[in-house]
Amino acid sequence: MSHVMVQERDSAETRQADGPVVVCEDVSITFDVKPVLQNISFSVNPGETRIILGPAGCGKSVLMKLVNGLLKPDTGSIKVFGEEIVTMSEDGLYKLRSRIGMVFQESALFDSLSVEDNVAYRLHEEHVPEAEAHARVEEGLKFVELENTISKFPPELSGGMRRRVSIARALITKPDLILYDSPTGGLDPITSTTIVDLIIKQRDVSKTTSLLITQRLQDAFRLAMNQFNRETGEVERIPNDGINDSTKFLVLNDGHVVFDGTTME
Repeated sequence: MSHVMVQERDSAETRQADGPVVVCEDVSITFDVKPVLQNISFSVNPGETRIILGPAGCGKSVLMKLVNGLLKPDTGSIKVFGEEIVTMSEDGLYKLRSRIGMVFQESALFDSLSVEDNVAYRLHEEHVPEAEAHARVEEGLKFVELENTISKFPPELSGGMRRRVSIARALITKPDLILYDSPTGGLDPITSTTIVDLIIKQRDVSKTTSLLITQRLQDAFRLAMNQFNRETGEVERIPNDGINDSTKFLVLNDGHVVFDGTTME
C-alpha cells in the first residue's frame, strides 16, 4: 500500500484530538428570499465518515461549500479544526483549505493539463520539488488504480476515470478532512461501486475524517456495511452483518436536518 496515502497520521490526529473536526451550529442561508438551509446543527468527530443524504435541491452542496468557506451563512457558526470560519479572512481560509481535500461531482479537472499536472496542481502551488511531486502523483494514481493514465489528458478519460483522478488529486496533500460532493453522481452503477470502494479504502487505510454527499442509498449502505481488507486488497462485507462504527448519517429535507445518527438508528 502506498506510503504517501497510508502515512502515519500522528500529527493530524494530534491537532484534531481536542474536539470535533467540523461543528455547525444554527446555520442558515437564504438565496433570493428562498431559505436553503435553516438552523442546521451537527458535528463530525475525528476519523468519522459522515454521509449527507437528501433529495435534489435540499441544500447538500450548499452545506459542503459552507464547510469549505466558499459561502458564508446568513446566521450561525461553523468551526473547522476548532477555528471559526464564518469571520475568517481570505488568507486564513486559504491556509485552512490546504488541510482539506475536495472531490467535486464534475471532477473539476483542467482539460488543458495532463493527468499528472492535474493531480500535482496543489503540490506545484506549494513549490514541492518536481521529483518528489512526480513520485507522489505516481503513488496517488496507483492508489486509485490509474497509474497508466499519468500522461493522458482528461478529455481522453471516461467519467469514472476522471472522478478517480479527482480523488487522487484530493488525497495528494494528505488532507485532514475530505469533502466528497456527489462523487458517484451521473455514473453508471458499476462505476459508482468502483468509486465507493475507493472511498472505503481511503477511510479504512488512512482514517481521514470525511463528509460525503450522495443521493444513492445503495452507495451509503455500501459504505456503512463494507470494509477494506488490507491482506487481499479487496473491499468486502463486514462479517456477521456488521456495520462500520465510524460511518454516520445526516439526512436533509427542505433545508432542515431530519435525521442525525448511526446506520443502525
